[in-house]
Amino acid sequence: MSRNSQWGGRFAAGPSAIMQAINASIGFDHKLWRQDIAGSLAHAAMLAHVGIISPADEVAIREGLTAIAARIDAGDFPWDEGLEDIHMNIEARLTQAIGEAGKRLHTARSRNDQVALDVRLWVRDAIDGLTEQLRDVMRALVTRAAAHAATLMPGFTHLQPAQPTTFGHHLLAYVEMLSRDLSRLADCRARLNESPLGAAALCGTGFPIDRHMTAQALGFERPMRNSLDAVAARDFAAEFLFCCAMCQTHLSRLAEEVVIWTNPYFGFVRLSDAFTTGSSIMPQKRNPDAAELVRGKTGRVMGSLVGLLTVLKGLPLTYFKDMQEDKEGIFDAAETLTLTLAATAGMVRDLEPNAARLAEAAGAGFSTATDLADWLVRELKLPFRDAHHVTGRIVARAEQLGRALDDLPLSEMQAIEPRLTQGVFDVLSPAASVASRISYGGTAPANVRRMAQEWQERLG
Repeated sequence: MSRNSQWGGRFAAGPSAIMQAINASIGFDHKLWRQDIAGSLAHAAMLAHVGIISPADEVAIREGLTAIAARIDAGDFPWDEGLEDIHMNIEARLTQAIGEAGKRLHTARSRNDQVALDVRLWVRDAIDGLTEQLRDVMRALVTRAAAHAATLMPGFTHLQPAQPTTFGHHLLAYVEMLSRDLSRLADCRARLNESPLGAAALCGTGFPIDRHMTAQALGFERPMRNSLDAVAARDFAAEFLFCCAMCQTHLSRLAEEVVIWTNPYFGFVRLSDAFTTGSSIMPQKRNPDAAELVRGKTGRVMGSLVGLLTVLKGLPLTYFKDMQEDKEGIFDAAETLTLTLAATAGMVRDLEPNAARLAEAAGAGFSTATDLADWLVRELKLPFRDAHHVTGRIVARAEQLGRALDDLPLSEMQAIEPRLTQGVFDVLSPAASVASRISYGGTAPANVRRMAQEWQERLG
């Protein structure tokens, strides 16, 4: 059989080529370079402080790492796959630049605690960036909600008309969801904010290091208390991925609504050309591609979470090369969420509600039937189940006549329940229904305005 060079030809050199390809991580873990250099600077400063290396060596290491950082930042650093990972690439270049002092940097540490440190630092930085983006999406939603606190729209259950609500109240529901995502990220950050540096390969070190010094220098609350756990733990990464997946799921739900709302059969909102695309064959089309991609990218974030949990589930203590598989999923999930948060913020600021169409739809499907039942309980003292039955008969009569509830003659209603009065019409319009929902968290426009104001103050 002839060899297809597209499939496996690069491994024709034999086992060494295969091993290098599967073992090397520099193709993706170079993204940890800032964290790796920060950890090395803190480690070198500590080694000099406790007398393990000389002050002159620490200065040489610091200057050498600073120069390497400048080269990487400028895109002028040659990554060598033969050196396997970010740690060895930087250490080799440092030793080449400053000689013997570079070889002393790795005293009292291992690549095991080094990579654990780098990933924690990277995730912490990612959380800080995502937190600011989340707040921006929330601000966009709150601004829209405040402007549309009284804009009627249908509320749905089972995607069927249920009760009237307002567009502002609907958007604030997503603000609440995203606020919990913020809280989860903050909790994740707090839990991961312990330093593994100094755990070395797995059992600590015999050198008189000061782990509290390096933890403080790197912004951690404290060193991790168990060296085995410090090397082996990746639950912080899984928790971060869950936070990303949950947030992405919330964005996906909003994106799905945008897809539905922009459909001409609904016609609830309009997106500009900035967040839609046309069709290659149908000139009339305006496709909500940004929303569809926010929705579609959710699968890859969920996949990263499941992938890492699967890697971890069979690992005894402490370090295994399997754990190299944590990074690509973390990087991809964070980068995907970064993009979808930006797209969502843009869509929210771009979309224009069709207030007339929303108000029309708010009254469809006899959406104020619950208000009628509540009126019967409140005014006529009917048990709710009896009121529910009476309301059902009135709705059936309105359906027979092709009339909305607030357009049904009082005489027709009185034929079913004689004690009904003209006052019932005070609750039968969608606007009246919405205004009546004054319970805490309800959809009354006054509630929505107050809650939007609270969020504006909290978000700044």
